[in-house]
Amino acid sequence: MDTVALILIGLVAALHLYFLVLEMFLWQRPPGRALSGFDADTARLTATLAANQGLYNGFLAAGLVWGLVIGSLATQVFFLVCVIVAGVFGAATANRRILLAQALPGALALGAALLAA
Repeated sequence: MDTVALILIGLVAALHLYFLVLEMFLWQRPPGRALSGFDADTARLTATLAANQGLYNGFLAAGLVWGLVIGSLATQVFFLVCVIVAGVFGAATANRRILLAQALPGALALGAALLAA
């Protein structure tokens, strides 16, 4: 189960790096616009907000990677809980898809990490 937990945590970290790239660098291009569903004008107007979100996703990814590198369950749990809370809040306030794209993977990784402990 330990290997499964490490893989799931790594996948959640990679997912958040992907969100960082989409939100910070590709927001006004086809991949970012497909994610948001915005037209070119709305994407341009919201690009700074999206970049801010991307930065936060990068911090979540960095924290998860840090937790993996130092082998700290407490660090992994903290950042996975942050991922889950962000996903639930995003689903409640922005788009329900965020629950499946962010909170669910975080919850699966958290469950695996706790079972492995």
